[in-house]
Amino acid sequence: MSYTALYRKFRPATFEDVKGQEHIVTTLKNQIKAERTSHAYLFCGTRGTGKTTIAKIFARAVNCENPKDGSPCGECAICKAIAAGASMNVIEIDAASNNGVDSIREIVDEVAYSPAEGKYKVYIIDEVHMLSIGAFNALLKTLEEPPSYVIFILATTEVHKIPVTIMSRCQRYDFRRITIETISDRLKELMEMEQVQIEDKAIRYIAKTADGSMRDALSLLDQCIAFHFGQKLTYDKVLHVLGAVDTEVFSRLLRIILNGDVTGAISLLEEIIMQGRELTQFILDFTWYLRNLLLVKTADGMEDAIDVSTENLVRLKEEAQMAENDVIMRYIRVLSEISGQIRYASQKRILVEMAIIKLCRPGMETDTGSLVDRIRQLEENIKRCLAWGDSLLNEKGVPVGLPVAGLAGNYGGTAVTPKPKVQVELPKAIPEDVKQAVGSWSAIVGETPMPMKAYLKNAYPSLAKDGSLLVIVQDGLPADYFREDSHKEEFENILANFMEKEIKVTIQGPQPGRNPEELFPDLTKVISQAIHMEVEELEEDAQDMYETNLPICRGVEGRV
Repeated sequence: MSYTALYRKFRPATFEDVKGQEHIVTTLKNQIKAERTSHAYLFCGTRGTGKTTIAKIFARAVNCENPKDGSPCGECAICKAIAAGASMNVIEIDAASNNGVDSIREIVDEVAYSPAEGKYKVYIIDEVHMLSIGAFNALLKTLEEPPSYVIFILATTEVHKIPVTIMSRCQRYDFRRITIETISDRLKELMEMEQVQIEDKAIRYIAKTADGSMRDALSLLDQCIAFHFGQKLTYDKVLHVLGAVDTEVFSRLLRIILNGDVTGAISLLEEIIMQGRELTQFILDFTWYLRNLLLVKTADGMEDAIDVSTENLVRLKEEAQMAENDVIMRYIRVLSEISGQIRYASQKRILVEMAIIKLCRPGMETDTGSLVDRIRQLEENIKRCLAWGDSLLNEKGVPVGLPVAGLAGNYGGTAVTPKPKVQVELPKAIPEDVKQAVGSWSAIVGETPMPMKAYLKNAYPSLAKDGSLLVIVQDGLPADYFREDSHKEEFENILANFMEKEIKVTIQGPQPGRNPEELFPDLTKVISQAIHMEVEELEEDAQDMYETNLPICRGVEGRV
């Protein structure tokens, strides 16, 4: 006899066998017992959560000759015929391949005939969102007023694609993602029945990888058993089959990235690739690891939410003290961007290497979010230098007690020649309240209602001649809109509520034939440029100080 896949072999036959969807099972059983079933149901949720399975159980239960507590008995002739797919009362339709008007018209014609046996004809339309607009319209009238012996069950993974006119005629049931604990318990139960030895840690990893899908979990487990047939399934073997990486590797990689060690990070990636690990899964798992790290750092009592062992939890708590929230969030953002590209990339390794280099070198990015990580690396370099030569360096990392030239002669150091600073030309005497408003400009615009928000989308803040906040809007509708005193007053009130103080505002459009930034500079760009240049200067100074004082500090260590 041919082999049957685990997800097919152990598909639930009664409502009691369904795991993780108790809120739906209880409702349907009560409807069947009270004979209050609806004429149309809409089952929506992610793949592998039991939509089609419950639909088939429901079809057997409403036709069963001897139902038991709302569930089918599985022993009567009708139950056996439906389970074997030989009953004319249950019609399954795949809307992905039968999505035209003609397919639905056939259903409409068949509905007129009552069932040959049993009480109900049940139509299960899977992936119903794939139906065309014409097919939905053809189904609409029949779905609203079907004969008393007809039940429609529509199943979909993309409920947002279902027309509102269809949804309003159905009872909607949202299938939840199945929890890791529920999947793990089910897998343990089935492995005992199959007499397969497997570690609990391996089961939990498969359950987590399944991402809330019981079918995916059984398929992954089936794959692992086949690869190591007849052997005990360990955590390492599961990682090998699925091309995954142990969490200890993520810990090593995170520490290397925090130290800014590009060479070490690329070497570790080379090691992972040579082990045959799947890079797409590697990025997903590393992002998940950083998510756990962020949860540990930002809230207490998150052990249940992150689902890690005690050993890994201790490591996460230690690493949580090594990185700031903004830095971790930047890492997650960069990896999330890569994960969306890597699935379709022909050179996956290059994309991953680029992402890792970007994590190690925040100076390569020019967005404001990377500044926090750049400042952190700057502080680490200063602290390291202070730790090596604390007796010769003051709190700012500058040598004290000896002239620089003397240090160079005694210890082989080199004198530091200050580099000329390139200054950004800022408008003179910017008031403090204007600076605060400029720094929060995006948030202020976000607080405004439509259509004001649309007119401020391409506006920018500047400084008026009298020192007040000047807002430059585009010519045309935006300028006309703010010429009305009521609209200008409304914006001033929003600004005052946000800043918690009154701020004088002038709103004007550009002068014809002139670039507005020539007359009124965009303060958001000027201040952002000034911040970036300041950080770059600090980085350069720290690097020079680090390289200059390194031989000095080592000389002191040798003498001590």
